Amino acid sequence: MNPRILPALSVLAFTLSAAICLADKDAALKPVLNQPGKLVVDEHFTGDTLPGSWGGVQGDWQPRDGAAVGREKASDNHPAVLFLGQPHRDSILRFSFKLDGAKNFNVSFNHLKGHLFRVAVAEDGLALSKDKDKKDPKSKAVTLGTAAGRFEPGKWHTMLIETQGAKVSVQADNGAKLTASHPELDVDKTGYRFVMRGESLRLSDVKVWQAEKASSAAP
Repeated sequence: MNPRILPALSVLAFTLSAAICLADKDAALKPVLNQPGKLVVDEHFTGDTLPGSWGGVQGDWQPRDGAAVGREKASDNHPAVLFLGQPHRDSILRFSFKLDGAKNFNVSFNHLKGHLFRVAVAEDGLALSKDKDKKDPKSKAVTLGTAAGRFEPGKWHTMLIETQGAKVSVQADNGAKLTASHPELDVDKTGYRFVMRGESLRLSDVKVWQAEKASSAAP
C-alpha cells in the first residue's frame, strides 16, 4: 500500500469512529449550570412493573428489556404521557432515549398552576419553549431556543436538561445544545413528563440530581 495513503485512512477511520460515537446510551454528559448534589433518581426499568414514583398518565407504558416503552393509545385521544413525580425547583435530569417508531417527543415541566415549559425532540433537532397559560386567553407559547442535531431512529441517544433559576440548559450526545432563560421559569416544579405520539419511544438510564449552583460542573 502507498504509505502516503495511510495518514488519510487514519483520519477517515477517526472521523467515522467519532460519527458513530455521536449516538450513545447513558453518555456522560457534563452539566454546565449546576454542580450535581444528591442523586435522587437512578432508574433503569429492570422490574416487571413501573416503579411507584412513575405513572403512565396516558397511553401504554411498560418496562421491557431495561427500558420504559411508551405507545400512544387511539382510545385516549391524547398523546402518551409518562410522569415522574419528583418535585424540585432546580435540578439536573439525564436520560437515554430511542425513537423506535415515534417521530418526536417532549420533556415537559409543570408547576402547580399547569404547564410551564417543554423541550421538544425530533429527528432533526430540539427546541425549548415556554408554554402558554391556558387560563389566560392572551397568553401564547414562546420559543426560547432551537438547536439542530440528528437523532437517528432506532439508535440510543442521551440528553441532559438542567434548570437553575430562570435558566434552562439542554444538551445531547450528538452535539445539539442550547441555553435560554425566562423569568417565569424560576418557580417550583412538580416533576418531569415524557410526552409522545405514535409508536414507540424507549426511555432508560434516568438520573436526577439535586442542583447546586456552580460556574462549571461534572456528574
